[in-house]
Amino acid sequence: MTRTTSRQRKSNGAAAEIRIPALEVQQGPNRTLYTFAIDGKQLPRVATVSRVRRGEDAHLQGYQRPAALAHINAIRRYIESPDAMLPNALVVAFDKRVTFESSERRSPKAYSRPGTLVIPVDDAWEDADKPGWIVDGQQRSSAIRDAEVQQFPVCVTAFITDDESQQRSQFILVNNTKPLPKGLIHELLPTAAGELPPQLQARRYPAMLLERLNHDADSPMRHRIQTPTMPEGVIKDNSVLRMLENSLTDGALHQYRNVHNGGGRTEDMLVLVKTFWTAVSTVFADAWALPPRKSRLTHGVGIISLSFVMDAIADVLLEKDELDLDGFVSELSRLDEVCHWTSGVWEMSDGTQRKWNDLQNTPKDIQLLTNHLLGEYRARASGKRRGSRQLRLA
Repeated sequence: MTRTTSRQRKSNGAAAEIRIPALEVQQGPNRTLYTFAIDGKQLPRVATVSRVRRGEDAHLQGYQRPAALAHINAIRRYIESPDAMLPNALVVAFDKRVTFESSERRSPKAYSRPGTLVIPVDDAWEDADKPGWIVDGQQRSSAIRDAEVQQFPVCVTAFITDDESQQRSQFILVNNTKPLPKGLIHELLPTAAGELPPQLQARRYPAMLLERLNHDADSPMRHRIQTPTMPEGVIKDNSVLRMLENSLTDGALHQYRNVHNGGGRTEDMLVLVKTFWTAVSTVFADAWALPPRKSRLTHGVGIISLSFVMDAIADVLLEKDELDLDGFVSELSRLDEVCHWTSGVWEMSDGTQRKWNDLQNTPKDIQLLTNHLLGEYRARASGKRRGSRQLRLA
């Protein structure tokens, strides 16, 4: 078994270091990996779990999911059992304080070369000061740390970068096939770098817009969207994502979209969305102030249905060149008397009646409410009793 050695360099104020026999693997022209074994009890000295959070400036920091204590305890009990084995390697991202000293030159046709990974260590460091972050294997590492065993060597695959966006991308890719909370992936997407699977790539831009809506000082949704770093939010992040995706696909935001690079005129989009939802918070102030269990306006069914109303009103205001708050408030006020967000009964356009809190965040109910709101708006905008056009949601 490969032995991990430690050499102290306390003289002249230098930090200690751990020197670990490792294999350097060249994976493509710009990717280098290092594979090695280390006592899992020693790993927390050089690597920490960077749990996702927001700094004082609202910038995303970290990328790891919250610890699952039940799972950690189950792994710990297994590690304490006879003949326990964890064959899968943990994945660690090191910063550039970690270096590799090769013991031989790599031949042109070789993929790897042996050497020594040199990792600085100081037991007085806070977690944020450590050179490594555990990208995959948080629960295994925690279980080994807490297990009543003297040592438990584990395999580690590592890469070296100071770029947290690269670390987040690797975290997303490593965990994409695991039961990772979708909200965490959505929150990480805007600051992830490199290519991602098509389904995630398509959500990166809407996720960036959601982040801005949740943290911009002039946003009516500021700190109201529930995410892993904003658990006190009342509006579900997935409802806002669906609202944005619908409008980006064939609604009011599509006119600002660059279909070639997946981006667009971000500030123009944000002005439109912020202005509309500011109008919503003005026209339906009481309902907007309440959580989803007390108001169907902040519920998924209300957020998504009103996004189609946003698109319809934006079309009208663009023709009049009145795409401003007063215009949105004036048009949205046409629906005031037919909306029952917090009490009463909805008189739907198809003749059915639904108690205000019977509406659920399901495709059927979203379509029902969307068709009702669009029909009533178009009828009032044109001076007719009701519109007959029905929207079919995908």
